[in-house]
Amino acid sequence: MSFFCAISGEPPQEPVVSTKSNKVYERRLIVKYINENGTDPISGEKMEESDLIPIKASPETAAPRPPTHTSIPALLTLLQNEYDAIVLSAYNLEQKYNATRQELSYALYAQDAATRVIARLIRERDAAREALSNVQASVGITPSAAAPSDDVDMGDAGAAEAGLPANIVAQIDETHQNLSAARKKRKPVAGYATAAEVKTFTATHTIPSLHSASPAGITSLALSQANPSQFLTGGNDKVVQLYDRSTDKVLASLKGHTKKVNHVAFREREGDSTLLLSGGADKIAKVWAHDSASGEYIPKLTVRSHKGEITGLAVHPTSTLFALSSTDKTYSLHDLTTFGQIFLSAPSDEPFTALSIHPDGTLLALGTPSSTIQIYDIRTGAIAASLTPPESSPFTVNTLSLSENGYHLLAPDSLSSVAIWDLRKQKATHSISLGDDGKINRVLYDTSAQFLGVATSKGARIYAHKTWEELLTLEEGGEVSDFAFGAQGKEIWGATGREVRIWGLPPA
Repeated sequence: MSFFCAISGEPPQEPVVSTKSNKVYERRLIVKYINENGTDPISGEKMEESDLIPIKASPETAAPRPPTHTSIPALLTLLQNEYDAIVLSAYNLEQKYNATRQELSYALYAQDAATRVIARLIRERDAAREALSNVQASVGITPSAAAPSDDVDMGDAGAAEAGLPANIVAQIDETHQNLSAARKKRKPVAGYATAAEVKTFTATHTIPSLHSASPAGITSLALSQANPSQFLTGGNDKVVQLYDRSTDKVLASLKGHTKKVNHVAFREREGDSTLLLSGGADKIAKVWAHDSASGEYIPKLTVRSHKGEITGLAVHPTSTLFALSSTDKTYSLHDLTTFGQIFLSAPSDEPFTALSIHPDGTLLALGTPSSTIQIYDIRTGAIAASLTPPESSPFTVNTLSLSENGYHLLAPDSLSSVAIWDLRKQKATHSISLGDDGKINRVLYDTSAQFLGVATSKGARIYAHKTWEELLTLEEGGEVSDFAFGAQGKEIWGATGREVRIWGLPPA
């Protein structure tokens, strides 16, 4: 049932009925009329707002339609407008879909073209590398040192794939055969120090005030074999010093590193000039040669191949090569005749923290931060063995020494002990506990393989090989950062702070 307002003739939104005329009105309209006239619009009787009675409509009653929707033409127009809006929206979506599909098609085509170009370039690069390697192997040309590249993966992979040139491999094999054949019959030279003599060693000489006082400290030490009175030191002050004990003079103070020097070494070869080598925490290694014109040592080579700290440096038994290890997980080989890089290994799983070369020249031992020692074939770059101390907490292998007999490797096997590894069995045959001697700085075999030494933060100890008897304890100078055995084992040189101390036979 519908009501219509007696004033507007439309269905009221809020219907009320008048008690004067019993007519239905829209409340808004009748209240306005009463306020203006005070009478009922139909009967003319006086009326007040209290004479209006609201009509309660049922909740299910539908709302009245707007006047514009009450005819068929109006409804058709409304439906047409809605249909047009839907069609227009569908057209816009179709246009956007087509544009997106076209953009995707172009992107896929560009990716496919780029992939084809990259694949072609990789094939050409590999073919060029193979051709270059074949040419070098056939004519025996040593590759020149490559400049550092930002493309680490391609640079490292290229060096590793090239391997060692054929002439270098032949030279290493020849050196290996000569040295290994001579070593089988080798005995300590006449007059070499005995275990009884080592027990009597006492402090005989001290060379003080080496390197700068700030930052103080000698980090590495190397003795000259050609001139036993000369030695080389590297320091925290970034300087490499060549010193002559016989004259008590600094022969050369070599600057060029920007951080502490970790390792120093001599290259002494009959018929060639002496070379001085160093590697530092600044990621570079340097080679100095004596200049006869100026009488000074001048830089001959600066190696910048590594992107991490140089942790190991050793001259190869051929005396024509030297090796470097680094925390960037690679090691490298360099030629001391052409001063070029001949090998850069592919990145390993772990950084390298120490390095030692086998006395025959075919193996390279590298320490890691996880207690493992990796043994590489220096000719192929392949891993020959992996040594891990049993049942030990992980620690950094920061020093290594391969014995002169070629069979044993000396290395820390914990934070407070060192192990003697038998390379033939690939296991530790003996372990020497150092108690509370503190950090192990250096381990070293002497050239006769009769003695071995351990330098720690509290001094140094010398042991007899095979019997493992402790022959000597050196504690006079406190921490020993590095040490070396002198000529014929008659002396022991140690770096303590800014001093180099020498222990030997007591005066007669």
